[in-house]
Amino acid sequence: MNNFISDLSSWLSRHLYWLHLPFYWMNLPSFSITATDVVEILILGWLVYRILNWIKSTHAWALLRGILVLGVAVTVIYLFQMDSLIYLINQGLSIAIITGVVVFQPELRKVLESLGEREILNHVSLFSLFRSGKQVEQRFSDRTVEELVRASVEMANVKTGALIVIEQNENLHEFERTGIEVDALLTSQLLINIFEHNTPLHDGAVIVRGDRITAATCYLPLSDNMNLSKELGTRHRAGVGVSEVTDSLTIIVSEETGNISLAFKGKLDRNVSQKQLRDRLTQLQNKAVLSKKAVFRKEKVKNGS
Repeated sequence: MNNFISDLSSWLSRHLYWLHLPFYWMNLPSFSITATDVVEILILGWLVYRILNWIKSTHAWALLRGILVLGVAVTVIYLFQMDSLIYLINQGLSIAIITGVVVFQPELRKVLESLGEREILNHVSLFSLFRSGKQVEQRFSDRTVEELVRASVEMANVKTGALIVIEQNENLHEFERTGIEVDALLTSQLLINIFEHNTPLHDGAVIVRGDRITAATCYLPLSDNMNLSKELGTRHRAGVGVSEVTDSLTIIVSEETGNISLAFKGKLDRNVSQKQLRDRLTQLQNKAVLSKKAVFRKEKVKNGS
């Protein structure tokens, strides 16, 4: 009889364990979610989303798949206690971390640069406490905008290839050193003459800083973005390449089609119109940002004091 009761009890415990679940949950300790917990969850979710987006948009995506395969292999090695392989993994872990930093260096640099972009900092009032009273002034004049548009359109009409890199916040000195110093006031005639066929300065890129052309025949890094159209040549890949490593805007005039393209932050806008080009250059001027002193002086004049 005792054996029967014991067997029945064990059978019930094995097959009717779900009856105890409501009582189990009732005995769980109570917990509460605070506003801080919600903020933490949102921040972590945003970080994971941004990291996955960054990985997918770069060459790190293929590398990540390789790392996942290695991760599975390492998990199997630890599960089956393969001592020799575990010893080798432990010895090579520090080397693997250093190798990962070296391999992902371009991508890590882009992430750090994006975190320090002025567009992000402008929305965080805390950073404004550490800035000087003078903010970024207008980068170039309306006259320079019109000269750039006129030169680009005229070269496009006659299919003269051109590559014009316009500097923003990050200086382009390292690329200027690869070319020939010009340091001349930017005019449409000068740009057209520089890129004219069979002239000494036509091969390479022109660097523009403010209202001046600083250098010509400059060499630019080529983009290895596999998503770019195969019909694009070296000129377009160079324009996209420099926009990947700096915050510059690059005007590209195709020698084959006469189309005007714009490269910015690694993206290429092809076949832009004259109006679109002017609008982008006007936006790049940063006319709305003035020094605090200038704003104060304007207010004084307006108030008649």
